[in-house]
Amino acid sequence: MTYGDSAAVRGRPGRGGVWLRAAIVGWLAAATAGAAEPERVTVEEAVDEALAHNLEFLAATYEVPLARAEIVTARLRLNPVLTLGGDHLDLLGTHYDDVNRAGPQEFFVRADVYFLGGRKRQRRIAVAELGVDVAELDLRDAVRRLILDVQRACVEVQSAAAAVDLAVMNRALFRRVVTLNEARVGAGDLARVDLTRAQIAELQASNELRRALGAQAIARNNLSLLLGRRQVPAALVVTGALRTDEPPLGIEVLREQALRQRPDVRAVHAAQAQTQADIRRQLAEGRADVSVGVEARRQQGLAGTGNSLGFFLGVPLRIFDRNQGQVARARQQALQVGRRRAAIERAVQVEVENAYVEYRTARALLSSFEGGMLQKAEQVLTTAEYAYLRGEASLIELIDAQRA
Repeated sequence: MTYGDSAAVRGRPGRGGVWLRAAIVGWLAAATAGAAEPERVTVEEAVDEALAHNLEFLAATYEVPLARAEIVTARLRLNPVLTLGGDHLDLLGTHYDDVNRAGPQEFFVRADVYFLGGRKRQRRIAVAELGVDVAELDLRDAVRRLILDVQRACVEVQSAAAAVDLAVMNRALFRRVVTLNEARVGAGDLARVDLTRAQIAELQASNELRRALGAQAIARNNLSLLLGRRQVPAALVVTGALRTDEPPLGIEVLREQALRQRPDVRAVHAAQAQTQADIRRQLAEGRADVSVGVEARRQQGLAGTGNSLGFFLGVPLRIFDRNQGQVARARQQALQVGRRRAAIERAVQVEVENAYVEYRTARALLSSFEGGMLQKAEQVLTTAEYAYLRGEASLIELIDAQRA
């Protein structure tokens, strides 16, 4: 058989080509089947998954055990000091005798116990306990912020999906218009400039679709990051209806409720109390600590041996170092936290007011859409498309209806 008579040249695939085509078809079918089944998740499921797997939140959960470890450290008492020693030992070859009368050799055991003055231990425990309160409230605020971020990300995914659907519908509309205008231009019923306008409109619709698809991918990436996933799913769909809550309470009630219940405000209040406790602690650190020691000493001399007992009391003279620097630092930190508290409270009030304004605006827009505006706009678009296809409307009128 010559090369020209081969099965490949005649268009009939060989055995290897058959298997290759079957493999490609199977792979495409599997990919299509996988793409046809997007992963669906509700807002509640997304929140639960984020609380269980979000990396930043999991790292923040260690702040509470770290703060509790500070309580363990603060409750510890100072360890006693045990001292073993020898004095006047004949290790240099002097050879103590009746002539030089050197010595006697002494061996002693001494124990010293330190007593903290100024209630230092109690002050440290108080600061550490308030630190736990601050850490727990910060963790609650982290939960609040994570839930809010996940809910917003879910809404962005839903909004991006709706934008893609709208862009697909608009591109399909202008493709139909371009196809119709090409036929009209071929028949001589339409100027070529109108076909060019329709083609430009189709190009713009295609670009809008590309931007919508990019925004959808970004929204999915952001949601996957919040969920703590290592890989972004090819198709992630957020299911469930959007919230349409009833009108909330008045703005004054909401503002007062936020200042009373929000964890970040309560955390800064606890931090302010902690700074006051830290000032008392640093003042206590400037007080003198007392050490009490007991010593048992044994002498071994030429004339005989003897045992003795000694007691010691040590009091450092806090003449120069009275912990002035740390006291000044704690007082400045208290002033700083006070300013931060005022800033957070003001920021919360503004945030509540802005959220209330956005809510009222969204409710008004929703009411207008639910009142029939969307259905009327769709009817106008359908009518404009029908009229354009019959030659009773211009392309500008169709584009205006599509934008509306």
